[in-house]
Amino acid sequence: MKAGRRSRNIENDSESSSTSLRSPPPAQAEPAIRIDALSKHFASLRALDALRLTVPAGSIFGFIGPNGTRKSTTLDLLLGLMEPTSVSAAVLGYDTAHDAVHIRKRVGVLLDETGLYEELTAFENLTFYARACGLEDDRLDARRREPLSGGNLWERRVDIVRSWSKGMQQRLALARAQLHEPDLLVLDEPTAGLDVVSARAVRAELVALADRGATIFLTTHDLAEAEQICTRVAIIDRGRVLAEGAPRALLATEGYDVTIRGEGWDTGLAAIRDRTDVVSCIAEDGLVRLRLTSPDPSSIVSALVAAGGSVPPAPQRTPSVHLPGRIAMRSGGSSA
Repeated sequence: MKAGRRSRNIENDSESSSTSLRSPPPAQAEPAIRIDALSKHFASLRALDALRLTVPAGSIFGFIGPNGTRKSTTLDLLLGLMEPTSVSAAVLGYDTAHDAVHIRKRVGVLLDETGLYEELTAFENLTFYARACGLEDDRLDARRREPLSGGNLWERRVDIVRSWSKGMQQRLALARAQLHEPDLLVLDEPTAGLDVVSARAVRAELVALADRGATIFLTTHDLAEAEQICTRVAIIDRGRVLAEGAPRALLATEGYDVTIRGEGWDTGLAAIRDRTDVVSCIAEDGLVRLRLTSPDPSSIVSALVAAGGSVPPAPQRTPSVHLPGRIAMRSGGSSA
């Protein structure tokens, strides 16, 4: 049998274009997630350094970035699966430093593995997790039935999970995360690796859940997906939020995309990140991808070289009006 490490730990403690550019929910006094300062250091590596973020209640909030941007690390820290270096944050009004048990009782989680037991049937999986969540017998049948009612999941409820497709398993894992009717769903790349039809079904279900009042905090590297279903997004790179706001507002940001290939970025990036002509800066796999307010990157290249970087003489430059879209299209891969 197979069960995901992080999903199991949490539970035991307790697409169409019509959905594009969804309107934000009415303002509510208490945000679902409030991060005033969240830090995590590993020896000399500062994975997160005083991260700040606010997730409004009732929203679908997209946490966006390519590989190595600390998205999953942030989730682990918020859920109490990893010890922070320092933290000032609250989830559903509970202090993450002291109230992890209360948080887990009110949060549904789908992280990097489904947490399903593949030799059990769908019904047996849901029964096991429902018992772990403390559901009483009078609620058990309804809570198992409701999340399986869409698509063809109900007809396959007595089949062992190993015989299900990946898309169906992901939808079953999402059903498992909803069993105890949580106020907040935390999802790590919920459509990663799915075919188009399965991904569309998952997105439609997330929109339906939000319409019923749930708050959804999801990581993704797909800006097209975020634009379709999210009411608010934040773009993160190496533990820093580069931009935050409604997808429409971010996609309207004009500028010039510049890709620079080279070596020795560590000190160079620190030298350019806070420049007024640098809108965003993403570094991975020997590349630096920049959004600039000016079409001429020569001063940026000079700053990188002066700080010890080594770059070729002709950076690639592309005028663009899609800040997060460029990051998503050129980064690829799954989150870390």
